[in-house]
Amino acid sequence: MQLKSLTITSLTAFGLLAGNAHAQINQGQLGGANLNTITTAVPFLMISPDARSGAMGDVGVAMAPDANSIHWNAAKLAFAKDNVGLALNYTPWLRNLVPDISLSYLSFYKKIDDLQSFGASLRYFSLGDITFTNINGEQIATYRPNEFAIDGAYARKLSDNFSIGVALRYVYSNLAAGLDQNQQTIPGQSFAGDISAYYVQPAEVFGKKGEIAFGANISNLGAKIAYTESGNANFLPTNMRLGGSVKSQIDDYNSITFTLDLNKLLVPSNPIYQRDSQGRILFDQQGNPLIAQGEDPNQKSVLEGAFSSFGDAPGGALEELREVNIGGGLEYWYNNVFALRGGYFYEHPTKGGRQFLTMGAGLKYQVFNLNFSYLVPTTRLQGGNPLENTLRFSMLFDLAAFGNN
Repeated sequence: MQLKSLTITSLTAFGLLAGNAHAQINQGQLGGANLNTITTAVPFLMISPDARSGAMGDVGVAMAPDANSIHWNAAKLAFAKDNVGLALNYTPWLRNLVPDISLSYLSFYKKIDDLQSFGASLRYFSLGDITFTNINGEQIATYRPNEFAIDGAYARKLSDNFSIGVALRYVYSNLAAGLDQNQQTIPGQSFAGDISAYYVQPAEVFGKKGEIAFGANISNLGAKIAYTESGNANFLPTNMRLGGSVKSQIDDYNSITFTLDLNKLLVPSNPIYQRDSQGRILFDQQGNPLIAQGEDPNQKSVLEGAFSSFGDAPGGALEELREVNIGGGLEYWYNNVFALRGGYFYEHPTKGGRQFLTMGAGLKYQVFNLNFSYLVPTTRLQGGNPLENTLRFSMLFDLAAFGNN
């Protein structure tokens, strides 16, 4: 990577992708409308990994199950139609700026019987090559930071219409191990888990045969992650996702599905800090920033942070509502062979401001399913949307069908 790209890539690696959820100094007093974004460590865990959901506004908790369900809702695997499934997904990242940052996602599931399924997945985030220099501009080293997560999941039906699921996850984040001259840095490591539920029921929709489904998933609930031997550890992006979907089988050849997801990070909100007349943060005798409004995230455990996240926003109930992201999408299938998809994602401007349209298509042929998606921002973020003008790919395989051909 050229040195010219170092600043951009470093910002991506250590700002966008390794932000802390503890004691971040927000930009000015909240005042009802200023930026107070919640940030966490390892946000790559929240990136939509597959093109199907990516084309529908980043939704998936209540959509029909497939091999990528571990990320969205592991409980859906119990209702998978195929006995064995495999998915390969690739997402370029910041493609408009640098060519070597990407997310790859490999996911697999197997039905044990009519009631149970298990699955596994590997998520790998490569941040490309970064050239480190000293204060004199002399090259110190070239480094390739990366992050990955390995999942195992289990799902079981509790009735003909309802299932629950669990997933366990090992997270590894190596952003700059040993390359900080001021302090010893180490790869961050943590374990986390998901707990999820899924309900699906045949129903008449718009006068046609169809089904309704509801899903819920609390994901990435686990130990904080640290990048130094000393200092504060960072919250994982623990997230609560709730959603529903409605499918209508218009006729023998045409069907359409509408789906909606609501997301809220279950980590503490940033407080408002006391400032002097020049806007500088004030500190106590121990060097801790003085809080004018809100709560100190550094003093909270993982569970305390999760439960308090419903009422700790310094702006009160209105700010708590702003922390809920909304995604919605639709999917049209013709003859279960060709699909068209579209969606929209909304995040409040004071909580990050990601707002974008999505679109895509799918093609199913015998044992494989090929999906594409494309994102169009509707707001201009500083630095742009990482997926702007980027084509994403997914390929799913029905492994059991290979033996029948």
